[in-house]
Amino acid sequence: MKNQVNKIKRWFFKSPVLASISFSFVCSFGGSILLSFLFIRNESIKYYPQNIFFWSIAIFLIVLPLVLTLENILLFIIKEVSNEKKTKLKTWELFAIIIGGFFSIVYITLTDISFSDWQVQLYNVQKHTPISTASFLTILIIVLIAVISYIILSYYPINKIPPLVAVFSIAGLYLGIVQCILWCVQIFDPSNIDFVFLSLFPLNAILIAIRTIKDVIKQQVRESKISGFIRLNNILNKSSNWPWLGFIATIPLLGLIVVVLLIFGQKPDSLIVAWSETADWNLSSKTAPQNIYQDQHYLCTVAAGGHYSIVKPIRTGKRHGNKVIVNRQLCIANAFEQVIEEKTPNFHKILRSFYDKTGYPIAKHIKSPYTADFVYILMKPLEWIFLGFLYLFDVKPENRIATQYPHAKLPKVSI
Repeated sequence: MKNQVNKIKRWFFKSPVLASISFSFVCSFGGSILLSFLFIRNESIKYYPQNIFFWSIAIFLIVLPLVLTLENILLFIIKEVSNEKKTKLKTWELFAIIIGGFFSIVYITLTDISFSDWQVQLYNVQKHTPISTASFLTILIIVLIAVISYIILSYYPINKIPPLVAVFSIAGLYLGIVQCILWCVQIFDPSNIDFVFLSLFPLNAILIAIRTIKDVIKQQVRESKISGFIRLNNILNKSSNWPWLGFIATIPLLGLIVVVLLIFGQKPDSLIVAWSETADWNLSSKTAPQNIYQDQHYLCTVAAGGHYSIVKPIRTGKRHGNKVIVNRQLCIANAFEQVIEEKTPNFHKILRSFYDKTGYPIAKHIKSPYTADFVYILMKPLEWIFLGFLYLFDVKPENRIATQYPHAKLPKVSI
């Protein structure tokens, strides 16, 4: 067993990136074979052999970040590796950072997180931005400093880096680690699978940063030739002092960052309000407006989620107990359906069935206000046809239109 483990280690360190991709592919292919077996056994579900290919790709995209995280944890535990292996590991770290950043951006676009500040009223289960948009620049600058610090400590020979530069680089990594921890605390929700995937990248970044600091302080530092400030010089040249000196250096580094950010119009407390001036999250201090329910099963309702100047919302209403935005187009379409249901119930069932089958697959993909605007404009001719129908067959068409989606049940009026 021990020999097998050593063989795997040698294979991994020979080409870490290729090993990670290969292992992820093997896992994804095995998972797709298992899924195929389960589908074949279930006779009620149709199975196509080409599904193996698509399942393999889907599973690979999920497995690769998990494999990289597992490898990162194991590399963090391993005590010592040779300089040759360290060089190859730097390539692996760069690969892990690029893949992690890319997957995080892609995954966050697939969630219900909206990059809107807490004052904005959202729809359904959407959540506001975890970081205040007014302080994006502050967080971006800190992340950039952390990345530059990592590059200095990882890709430059340590004996060619001045001690003070090394100390401030470690301080930069500390600031990056703090931001990663704050992100994980902000989105922490063990009941939500999104938390797991959105925490993988910061978790890996923390492990890489700590491992980089550990590697730096283990390397031999050149003797300083400066004659003045002998005691200070000895402290700086001793690499074992760098971690605690890095903590001290974070204070002047933060001060410098704040001064630079003030020039660019950021507030002095933007490091704090970036996390607190939000809603829906663990570090949030604001209460957002209640979300409006947007029934994605109906194209007109989705169209009402477009830009105000285009779709012209007139009020809010209730549908199935949920608050929805109402515009005239939506009221006309619903009034038209109501008349059809009253006068020709059998035809209404056919029409409703057709609309449900065609409307929902389209409506569920309409998530952008611009797409909603397009749907609204596209339905304008139908709106005019529906309105003409109402004026032809209804005694009081405007009354019927006005009473669609009321907040309370309409009183029955005897005629």
